[in-house]
Amino acid sequence: MIQNNYYLQLAINEAWKYQLLTYPNPAVGATIVRDGEVLSVEAHTKAGLPHAEVNALKYAFLKSYPNSKVKDLKSSQDIHQFLIKNHNNIFHNCEIYVTLEPCNHIGKTPACSVLLEKIGIKKVYIGTLDLNKIASGGKKRLEDTNIDVEVLNSKKCKNLLYPFTQWKENNFKFFKIAMREDGTIEGGYITTKDSLTLVHEIRTKINLLVIGGQTVRTDRATLDSRFAKNNIAPNVLIYSKQINFDTTIPLFNIANRIVDISNSLESMENNNFIMIEGGYNLLKHLKYNIDMLMIFISHKEKKQKQLNIETLGFRIAHSYFINKYDEVVFCFK
Repeated sequence: MIQNNYYLQLAINEAWKYQLLTYPNPAVGATIVRDGEVLSVEAHTKAGLPHAEVNALKYAFLKSYPNSKVKDLKSSQDIHQFLIKNHNNIFHNCEIYVTLEPCNHIGKTPACSVLLEKIGIKKVYIGTLDLNKIASGGKKRLEDTNIDVEVLNSKKCKNLLYPFTQWKENNFKFFKIAMREDGTIEGGYITTKDSLTLVHEIRTKINLLVIGGQTVRTDRATLDSRFAKNNIAPNVLIYSKQINFDTTIPLFNIANRIVDISNSLESMENNNFIMIEGGYNLLKHLKYNIDMLMIFISHKEKKQKQLNIETLGFRIAHSYFINKYDEVVFCFK
């Protein structure tokens, strides 16, 4: 059981690196093990691209055949077909740990359950079952083809899945804030460009960005996605009682963007994936309107005192370091 938790945790850790970037798909990770050796740890990185299981199988295959042409294959369909034709039974002694039940439907990508069946995987450990009726059924399909399946019912996998279940159900709202170790947030950019790039990548996925009026007046921020691969600027809601702003700042002058100003949050409910950026005052005001708090913490300047995140009214679900200075912390209420 300890080993199972360890291998599953590797998959969970990898998947969290892509949390929110896979919208509208869930973040999913997978680990492949053979005779106690970890062959690969991979994740689903973006909707439309190969699922975690496919990526993990691809790189596990490359362990045995490092010069294989599968290395250059990008599409899920191509990787599926290649592995089904050329697996050479190398997966017969392998186990796969996947954070979410393998999909059993054909959408933008082929069904992972079919691939696992065709390559003859030895055993499949599932972190949590898929409640999405369209994609579920992988467990039964695998069992029907005499593949050993064990569901681990991991709370950590359910935490990983939480944003997906929320935006599928209605909408998902999260608050992003950057701070130093001691919780201070003043003084321009706090974290490195790596963190800024991640924020910009997330902005390309969201339906709406909410920002407080005071932040707009003080920071005069552009709030675009210029550091992302696909520079799509999100629509913006400026939450403010005052409607007078300097409309010459870049925020108001980006093509194909809608900027609304309102003292109401009603329009949030018309969107599926909402990001709120701001400081402590806005967080305190909107605390009960959000599903998750995402904190970027800079450890570049060592502080004698460190903020206890729980004093903000949230518990830590997961954290990881983007680089040696920047930590990303995901918190739920």
